[in-house]
Amino acid sequence: MDLQLRDHVYVVTGGARGLGRATADQLVAEEARVVLSGRSKEALDAAVADLGDAARAVVADNADPGTPSRLVAAAREEFGRLDGVLVSVGGPPTGTVTGTSDEDWTRSFESVFLGAVRVAREVAGALDEGGSITFVLSSSVRSPLANLAISNGLRPGLAMVAKTLADELGPRGVRVNGLLPGRIGTDRLAELDASTGDAEAAKERAVAGIPLGRYGDPEEFGRAAAFLMSPASSFVSGVMLPVDGGMLRAL
Repeated sequence: MDLQLRDHVYVVTGGARGLGRATADQLVAEEARVVLSGRSKEALDAAVADLGDAARAVVADNADPGTPSRLVAAAREEFGRLDGVLVSVGGPPTGTVTGTSDEDWTRSFESVFLGAVRVAREVAGALDEGGSITFVLSSSVRSPLANLAISNGLRPGLAMVAKTLADELGPRGVRVNGLLPGRIGTDRLAELDASTGDAEAAKERAVAGIPLGRYGDPEEFGRAAAFLMSPASSFVSGVMLPVDGGMLRAL
């Protein structure tokens, strides 16, 4: 299938590593161009070196209110247009509800929730008909994850923001969707498994609950994300798409 991405331009926040990087790789493979953002200049420089002339980088933190306008400006200045955004942020700290401090809740709200809303809002104002906004969320939108209280608290609210934004932008021909990754084999997942004290046992328990019987590859997530962002999915909006090997039991 031709995703019709040639010469399209997308901002990818959190694009140096993990799911954001996997998506950027796929977008560039489909002849799109990308502006990557993240907090690590070193990681961004390495990503741009791999992706070549189709990629640019902006060192930026989603929690910074000035970040969204910088990203929109970079896309226009570097590539002359903007067709959409993948809003991806690093996972918040682990912990229980009773064991998580106000400070951790507040910092995570600024980056995971409010930062994502700001990016989506700014990009929405810059998009023409056919544009798309895609949020990287989590399976915690539909089912809580053990020891991830902050994610369980913030991701469902952000999913509802995405759904509401799809209603608001639909009359302009702009689509808004979300992706709900399950157990995808990123560095973040390796850290979560290791935090249990026995990474192999944690992985074995998790895989037992995945009908496909394995963790997903980042590339598999990237392909799903690129399709959802692309003109090939032009009549798909307001969807929260699990990419989880069948792990979620809800419809």
